[in-house]
Amino acid sequence: MPLCVFEDDAVRHLAPLTLTRAAFDLRVGAVTLLGRLRDAFETSAGPLVLHTRPRLAAVTAQEHPDALVNTLPESGGVLFVNGRWLAREGDLLDAVRDAIGSDAPRAWALGDDLVAAWHPAPPPDALDRPLRALVDGAEAAGEAVLVRHLWDLLDDLGGRIAHDVERLGGLGQHEGYVHPGAVLHHPERLHVGIGAAVRPGAILNAESGPIHLGPEAVVEEGAVVRGPVYLGPRAVVKAAGRVETSAVGTWSKVGGEVHESVVHSFSNKAHDGYLGNSYLGRWCNLGADTNTSNLKNDYGEVTVYDAVAGDFVGSGSQFVGLFMGDHSKCSINTMFNTGTVVGVFCNLFGSGFPPRHVPSFAWGGAEGLVPYRVEKALRVAEAVMARRDVPLTDDDRALLTAIAEEDGLAGES
Repeated sequence: MPLCVFEDDAVRHLAPLTLTRAAFDLRVGAVTLLGRLRDAFETSAGPLVLHTRPRLAAVTAQEHPDALVNTLPESGGVLFVNGRWLAREGDLLDAVRDAIGSDAPRAWALGDDLVAAWHPAPPPDALDRPLRALVDGAEAAGEAVLVRHLWDLLDDLGGRIAHDVERLGGLGQHEGYVHPGAVLHHPERLHVGIGAAVRPGAILNAESGPIHLGPEAVVEEGAVVRGPVYLGPRAVVKAAGRVETSAVGTWSKVGGEVHESVVHSFSNKAHDGYLGNSYLGRWCNLGADTNTSNLKNDYGEVTVYDAVAGDFVGSGSQFVGLFMGDHSKCSINTMFNTGTVVGVFCNLFGSGFPPRHVPSFAWGGAEGLVPYRVEKALRVAEAVMARRDVPLTDDDRALLTAIAEEDGLAGES
């Protein structure tokens, strides 16, 4: 049974994070949305099909070499699921699973959004037409959770991390090195992966939720980690760092205080400073003593820039920090206001607060922004990625250049 995970028009609300990746590749806890869907519909029969925007097809294929991208198998039934669906056990998931293999098409929708559809024989051009039209009379998917806005990525983050860590398994297994001087509170709720290390004086407290240290992850001297927390492979919590209710992806470094945040992968916040209720994409770097505000002085609702509205919209939340697109960086002592959205490939510096919305490929800060030259930006990316043994491919270059031309500031810095 091929599983087709698709994007729809609503992914545009998730820019700038979806400028460089398909929405289903966004981390929503310990795993991505796609990881959750694959777990929910795990099957050994049939290929994985990923449907994404044409501009992202090449980098999506690069990210998922095992999948078919924007191509359906020639025959047989297909299960279509929305890549923004945060799949959870329950009646809806059971109903979708039960429909697989039936002779009749079925579909489930949340308002105007298709959540899932089973079709025993979809037309060859199904991915070229609105998928909602595949099945007449979609059933209500009232309990479905679709990630629609940037702040939805952080909703119930602790619960998501706890769920994912428990699904990953291995709690109570300490396969790496734990120094005798480290403190493990509720060690039965801790996983220390192969090659991981917990240094002297580190405190790992799983009283409020499980903690997962991936292979070769490190918690350095005097650091405090309070679960639920996920540290991906080779992730590092720097000495005296404090991490709580957060997910830190592959080969990322965090220090200072990190609270209810997601650091996607290959990004660094290695020094003192506060990161709260925030989301960093890949290849980001926060300079020493960078601080994010996640609460307004009047305790009011935080507004956040929405790319579709072209304006700030209400988030419905008191606590929203920073959303930063891939390859963006800021200098030492940078201050981000509540609900700031920074695009792809921004280089921010100087005193004062940068604007609460910084377009992609911007260079500057509170005193003004000018365009970041594309070739210069790509040279920096190539050098940064080489430090993690990751090449900047021709497909990466083509996508990033298109973002600069279509979504970023024009001209030269």
